[in-house]
Amino acid sequence: MLLRPERMLGRRCGLAASRRAPGWVIRAQSSATDTPAAAPAPTPAPAETPAAAANGDKPAKPAKKEGKPKGEGKGKPDKSKPVEDVRGVRLRKVEDLRTQGQDPYAYRFDRTHLTAKLQEQHAALAPGAEEPSAGEVAVAGRIVAKRVMGKLAFLSLRDDSGQIQLYVERTALDEAQAGGFDLVKNLVDVGDIAGARGSLKRTEKGELSVVVNRIEVLTKSLQPLPDKWHGLSDVEKRYRQRYLDLIMAAEVRDTFRSRSRIVSTIRRQLEDRGFLEVDTPVLEAVAGGADARPFRTFHNSLGRDFTLRIATELHLKRLVVGGFERVFELGRIFRNEGVSTRHNPEFTSVEVYQAYADYTDMMALTEDLVRECCKAVHGGGTQITYQGVDLDLGQPFKRATMADLVKEACGLDLEAQMAAAHGEDAEARAQRLVTARAEAEAALMAYPEKEVRKNIAKVRVAPSLGHLLNVMFEALAEAGLQQPTFVLEHPVEISPLAKPHRARPWVTERFELFIYGREHANAFSELTDPVEQRARFEEQVARHNAAFQKRKQEREEAAAAGTPQAQNEDDEDAYEVAVDYDFITALEYGMPPSGGLGIGVDRLVMLLTDAASIRDVIAFPLMKG
Repeated sequence: MLLRPERMLGRRCGLAASRRAPGWVIRAQSSATDTPAAAPAPTPAPAETPAAAANGDKPAKPAKKEGKPKGEGKGKPDKSKPVEDVRGVRLRKVEDLRTQGQDPYAYRFDRTHLTAKLQEQHAALAPGAEEPSAGEVAVAGRIVAKRVMGKLAFLSLRDDSGQIQLYVERTALDEAQAGGFDLVKNLVDVGDIAGARGSLKRTEKGELSVVVNRIEVLTKSLQPLPDKWHGLSDVEKRYRQRYLDLIMAAEVRDTFRSRSRIVSTIRRQLEDRGFLEVDTPVLEAVAGGADARPFRTFHNSLGRDFTLRIATELHLKRLVVGGFERVFELGRIFRNEGVSTRHNPEFTSVEVYQAYADYTDMMALTEDLVRECCKAVHGGGTQITYQGVDLDLGQPFKRATMADLVKEACGLDLEAQMAAAHGEDAEARAQRLVTARAEAEAALMAYPEKEVRKNIAKVRVAPSLGHLLNVMFEALAEAGLQQPTFVLEHPVEISPLAKPHRARPWVTERFELFIYGREHANAFSELTDPVEQRARFEEQVARHNAAFQKRKQEREEAAAAGTPQAQNEDDEDAYEVAVDYDFITALEYGMPPSGGLGIGVDRLVMLLTDAASIRDVIAFPLMKG
């Protein structure tokens, strides 16, 4: 229930870090033809210039002026026009299409082939050759490039599978479709969605092309596309206008295809092992399963408060109590916390519970899931590069205890301290904690890095040896875990839902998987003793709420004294929590020994697609402002 907020995503996993994000690019210009009318959008370069000239057969040249509105699909834009004019120009084209009997927003189109299938089927067609045996083909997609040169026009059409050239010759098209060439030249723009029919040929330059005998505008675009050849000054616009990001950047589309493969692989792997996929409530009366600030809402008809779930754990365990021995949920989690390139308030996790298993079974399952997802994205390979670091997901993952990693980093043996304190009275434990804090502070002072030393403040207020071990691990050991590593045996104090270790009860049967210094999975031998679970919940909730009340009183006193304190909304104690006593009741009916696992799907996608910003792997991330 109350787990570390800085590292928990879904049930247990944290969110991710940031990096440069690939994407489309925009150049600022003042032109009626190349600037979206929407105020927030950047000002892109000419959309109907030879941005994709490589798809045609001849060097791109501006078309001759023929009395039509300047810039729309015809060479350089007219920079004298205000940016709002581009939408007006295209709206007039909408009316022109209707005047000619065409619906600019069609109902359907009978497509015979995807472009990638045509490219594959006719890969052997020689340059300059035609393919009469193919008969008439029909393709549909977005026009992403257009060049008009006299009696010829070349258009690049892209669908979900790939791209193909449309070869338009005036005489041939006008014979089959009266006024067809003028339609292409004057009313079809880059960004429009079009359908075309015709035969196949490969041009002398080697470009497979549909020789068009009929073309239709299926959806008239009112906004011009950005110019992919220049720079995007504000990267956040990629996320705010993801639809444009997807249109313009193949690598972004590939990322979300990879995400889909990862989710499908997780689901298939679990179902093949006999796990049942279930759905649990998003609206909850008591937020549980993690230590995180929930979103709160009010149900008018019921007249009561609810929260959006911060984890799926406690309801999934209720299902195990009810007799489902293997369950999982791929679901959205909501946390009312920071928004940044490393955190999104809405994210995806998968949680898995298996009866009659323990955390060693969950380690094997985790390793298999990560490896299979890697193979799904990387064509069967298990060696990847993430942010310039080579990672091997094919070898057995390293295993090390949290205490051993801290001892290796600074020489401090906190496990021995916890073992000695296990049989001591409260006064002796308190004195031992004071001594251990001093030793830990001295160890951190030996490091010149500010990022390490800033943890001294946490050391000084660590309420137990277990919390102190966790602080030292995060300060000194975590970032160095580049290759896949299972970190084992977390202290009881920070693992309220995990069974005590069967041989060393001051730690738990728990692990976290770290790759590239970041947590990717977290799992337990699940605590099934209802009496101990009640005691842990109540102790942690009492400590949390006492800290909340203390801070609240300090703020009220400061405000009364005329020196109000700013409240940090991400403070761990800046909200109250409650015990989910119904979950305790469920445990009292008996839950079989079980292993549980949580994996942050977004972070796994980041790892396998070399994306260091969580906003690069969530289609529509929440943005500030």
